[in-house]
Amino acid sequence: MYGKSSSRFVDGAVALTGGVTTDGTPGPMAESPEATPATAQRPDDAALLDEYSRTVIRAVEMVSPSVVNIDVYRRAGPRRPGADPGVAGDPSGKEREVRAGTGSGFLFTPDGFILTNSHVVQGAARADVTLNDGRRLPAQIVGLDPNTDLAVIRVNAPGLRGARLGESRTVRPGQVVIAIGNPFGFQCTVTTGVVSALGRSLRAGSGRLIDNIIQTDAALNPGSSGGPLLNSAGEVIGVNTAVILPAQGICFAIAIDTVKFVAGRLIKDGTIRSAFIGVAGQNVPLHRRLARYHGLANDSAILVAAIEKDGPAQRAGLQEGDLIVAYDAQPVGAIDDLHRILTDARVGARSTLTVLRGTARLDLPIVPEEAPRP
Repeated sequence: MYGKSSSRFVDGAVALTGGVTTDGTPGPMAESPEATPATAQRPDDAALLDEYSRTVIRAVEMVSPSVVNIDVYRRAGPRRPGADPGVAGDPSGKEREVRAGTGSGFLFTPDGFILTNSHVVQGAARADVTLNDGRRLPAQIVGLDPNTDLAVIRVNAPGLRGARLGESRTVRPGQVVIAIGNPFGFQCTVTTGVVSALGRSLRAGSGRLIDNIIQTDAALNPGSSGGPLLNSAGEVIGVNTAVILPAQGICFAIAIDTVKFVAGRLIKDGTIRSAFIGVAGQNVPLHRRLARYHGLANDSAILVAAIEKDGPAQRAGLQEGDLIVAYDAQPVGAIDDLHRILTDARVGARSTLTVLRGTARLDLPIVPEEAPRP
């Protein structure tokens, strides 16, 4: 039988003190008053935010006012009677505008210039921009470059805030990055991750390779295209452009140095010029003995499959079946190598195209032209 025990009130809660049994052994002990939930102090919520969270919040608060949603409309033929049950046809036969998709973008100047992806606005009859504060504005397409999947559009409105652009040389694998966009129309969705790798290459819709791509595991979804990729300081270090499906955590962004160059040209000229020689070809391996005989740096070349009539290649004397191995003494082992060489600086510049015809090596003078605009 247990002996007497005493009790007392502590801050409105009963705390038991231990008693002793009739034989002198200690009785059961209750928990100390300090351990009861009623006496515990609730910590301040702000104290629970670690430095990582505060860094992400700071960056998002800096840039989210600059992030926009882009609605794209394209022209379509008149609605046919009976095409949609319950919807009358259009007897006038006029074209109509239909909503073709959405994407993201961000203001990078206070006077309304917005960066986004070329594939978001290409072919648009009209584009509307919804700002972070809810204002909906018509947008003018300033210019686009399918070869880098970048575009610049513009809105006119007061009180705009441009995001700060960073530098590609400061980006390192493993550093924290933050992606903001409007996937599936969910405005200003924030995801975080790290830079998985640098210097990747990604093929644009035009068929050309985009170099110096940032790979990240910050989640992207349809509608995120064109949104900013940020560093922890709230600077834009890339433009989100693509994700590999069904892989998880493999997403890509165009490096900010490429973005700056292209944006400047698009604002100035409305397009990015590139050189054009009028050749269709395919990559083929070279016989090792042939490559060694001519002292070639690559074991592959471009097989000329077709030549555009009256184009630079035809005027230079290029023939179907020739193997392109160099351009102005720069080795060419693949079509992508030739694309990298044929920049706007080559337009109108007399150059030398080196080819193999049979076993002979020929140097053909060629003058590239400006590539047709998409």
